[in-house]
Amino acid sequence: MPAHRFRRITRATAAVLVAAALPAATNAVTNAASAAPDSPDVTVTVNARAGLATVPETALGVNHAVWDSELGTNTVADLLGRAGVRMMRYPGGSYGDIYHWKTHTAPGGYVAPNTDFDTFMGGVRRAGAQPIIIANYGTGTAQEAADWVRYANITKGYGARYWEIGNELYGNGHYGNGWEADDHPDKSPTTYATEVVAYAEAMKAVDPTIKVGAVLTTPANWPDAVVAEGDPASWNQTVLSIAGPHIDFVIVHWYPGGATAAETFAKPDQVGDMIYLVRQQISRYAGANPERIGIAMTELNTSVGRNTQPGALFAAEAYTALLENGVFTVDWWNVHNGPGKASTVAGYPDYDDFGLLSSAGCLPDGTCEPPLNTPFAPYHALRMLSLFARPGDQLVRAGTDESLVGAHAVRRPNGDLAVLLTNKDPDNARTVSIDYAGYTPAATTPQVHTFTNGATGITSGTGGTATTQTLPPYSLTTIVLHPASPAAGLPGAPGQPTASAVTDRSATITWPAAAPGRHPIAKYEVHRQVGAISEQWTETTGTSVTVHNLAPGTRYTVNVVARDTAGGVSWSSPPLTLTTGSPADSTCAVRLSTVNDWSSGFVGGVDITNTGTEPVTGWTLTFSWPTGWQKLTSGWSGTWAQEGTTVTVTNSDGNRTIEPNATVNAGFVADYTGPNVLPTAFTLNGVGCRTA
Repeated sequence: MPAHRFRRITRATAAVLVAAALPAATNAVTNAASAAPDSPDVTVTVNARAGLATVPETALGVNHAVWDSELGTNTVADLLGRAGVRMMRYPGGSYGDIYHWKTHTAPGGYVAPNTDFDTFMGGVRRAGAQPIIIANYGTGTAQEAADWVRYANITKGYGARYWEIGNELYGNGHYGNGWEADDHPDKSPTTYATEVVAYAEAMKAVDPTIKVGAVLTTPANWPDAVVAEGDPASWNQTVLSIAGPHIDFVIVHWYPGGATAAETFAKPDQVGDMIYLVRQQISRYAGANPERIGIAMTELNTSVGRNTQPGALFAAEAYTALLENGVFTVDWWNVHNGPGKASTVAGYPDYDDFGLLSSAGCLPDGTCEPPLNTPFAPYHALRMLSLFARPGDQLVRAGTDESLVGAHAVRRPNGDLAVLLTNKDPDNARTVSIDYAGYTPAATTPQVHTFTNGATGITSGTGGTATTQTLPPYSLTTIVLHPASPAAGLPGAPGQPTASAVTDRSATITWPAAAPGRHPIAKYEVHRQVGAISEQWTETTGTSVTVHNLAPGTRYTVNVVARDTAGGVSWSSPPLTLTTGSPADSTCAVRLSTVNDWSSGFVGGVDITNTGTEPVTGWTLTFSWPTGWQKLTSGWSGTWAQEGTTVTVTNSDGNRTIEPNATVNAGFVADYTGPNVLPTAFTLNGVGCRTA
């Protein structure tokens, strides 16, 4: 864990009693953000039939820390409650591995007065939130954790459901970098996973209803995919293989970095591949029923404009991307943290403070933060998110044709649709034209919420239209629309689809039947998501269908909708993502192996086997990187090249011929700047190969 997350509020700062009241939202007949729209220069597409995850109760979360004297105060609890925060993490990052709840001590760290567990729970309850608690793995025991569960849920009746086993234990020095306390003589992932099993068994013996989480590394973030000397596999593979059957969720953290605001704004584009890889690892290694294991992002922050509008824009984009991909909680680091350095970002003071609220701290140069508990810009982003996406809403696919404008949408149970629009252009307003698929908005002026650069609160009013809005520079805007016709009487949504009999070219998709509405269900339609639009694959009167003509080694995300005899269409089912394989039979086989990985690049080995009956003389192997952040840098035993995302290797003089049942070997080095999803489809001289 980086040092900034050990930073504590000083005793002097903690004694400051001044609290800034959150400015009330300003109501206006016409929202200035959407008045007098210009000609649209950006097209936004909202596809209500491309369903994503449903917003959970625990979606919006924050971190609390025992070194924060404001933890549990009514002022802070009320601010967090008003922002829609419904998950609070305790006792604070790496402090989780030195904190002893019974004595309320953290040897080697500072514990502020009035920050004990009961005080924390008082603030949680006042805010209407739930706790997520770090059980001390580094310097504690399974018995200590079990006693905490007993106190919390049996003695006090707090109903604390979510429990993490330690914090960033991969940072215990096992991989050469140590910030996390860990007194275990063996600091390997094997020991951690074995102890997680012991913790889970002891804690669930006290309260079987709790959910226990294990720490994973985040794809493309150190030390993901690194295999230390003596270990059987990487941290994630080892932990999931041993602890997977005993846990209920996994924990990842994300500080994506970036030297400029533009670089940080691009990072949320990686979320889909990041969570896809985590789910792949869970499915591959965690044992039976892997779908039962949830994913929690319990620390998140940015590197540019932490207290100003770039931080707010990043928070809005990152939270929505993570929730769209089914993460059940996203927890900002931190409520208070303290200033790091003073600068001017986007025209306003920035203190490099990881907190949502001001600590009222001062820097050595005399620069001081605003009064204690003054909300920073990311706080307002969380509040905007709570106005946009409520628990029970279904996130749906949205997209734009301009990278500086982001779009996200939710469909509400009452038939309303909310659209969140971010303008990441610091200098120019952008006027957007909004197209809708699977939804017809009423011809009324929408409700509009806007948070602009430098504002001290969210402005709410009405303005623009359902199809045209003007977004101020560096702003967040949410519009809320009503449907043109009532949603009552429509069929219910089909249940979660599943895939079976997945081959290189086909897959069978099955789903639970939808409940009929006012009219009988006539058929089901299966739609594939293609960006922000959908293409209908097929339809059926049953609840299962086999789709054909798929591409090998390709990821597909699909939804099912029900249509009744009157033409009424349901909400979409939850999404199903499946990946096709390689041919079962072929005249060639390819095995791709990772020889070495350092979390930003890897050495790959390729074994090509001739499984046919005739020699192959003169060959070219072709594959495509599944993402845009992978790049070939060099190779051997052949001539390697990359164009776009397509990689080719052509034989060298020494391996030009591959005899039947013979194998030739080649290798390469590649860099990656995002999640490293490996290719699974290969062709040899145009023939699709079986992968081993």
